[in-house]
Amino acid sequence: MTQGLSRPGYKAFVDGAPEIYAGLSALTRAVDASGLEKGLTELVKLRVSQINACAFCLKFHLGLARKSGVPQDKLDLLPAWADAGIFSEREQAALAYAEALTLLDGDSASDELWEGLRSQFSEEEAVHLTVTIAAINAWNRIGIGLRFAPPA
Repeated sequence: MTQGLSRPGYKAFVDGAPEIYAGLSALTRAVDASGLEKGLTELVKLRVSQINACAFCLKFHLGLARKSGVPQDKLDLLPAWADAGIFSEREQAALAYAEALTLLDGDSASDELWEGLRSQFSEEEAVHLTVTIAAINAWNRIGIGLRFAPPA
């Protein structure tokens, strides 16, 4: 078995690819500025990061979710959100959409899923939610690919 080469850590990534970091960060700032609830977007980021098993993003977004006032019960039950009985219809629609766009298959963006999302979100909000899901999936793939250590 060969020894693997070391990979750049988070700081090395930020320092070595500042334009990429700035671009991904700009997506987050744009969603935050849109008025979409921070607690909701953090739940979505956490669920996507759970699916993708990105330890760095999980640790990072757990802290932000707590600062945003997401109740601990929701953080504890997020992996089983569909059966937990504590998530609002709006949160459930967002989480279902996030899972579908993360676990892409032939029918991920079905009309039924979009209709369910739109029953809870305006078109503008749905666009911002879509960007949130795309951005966290990108961050997860970067964090996993470069094996970022979870923040202290």
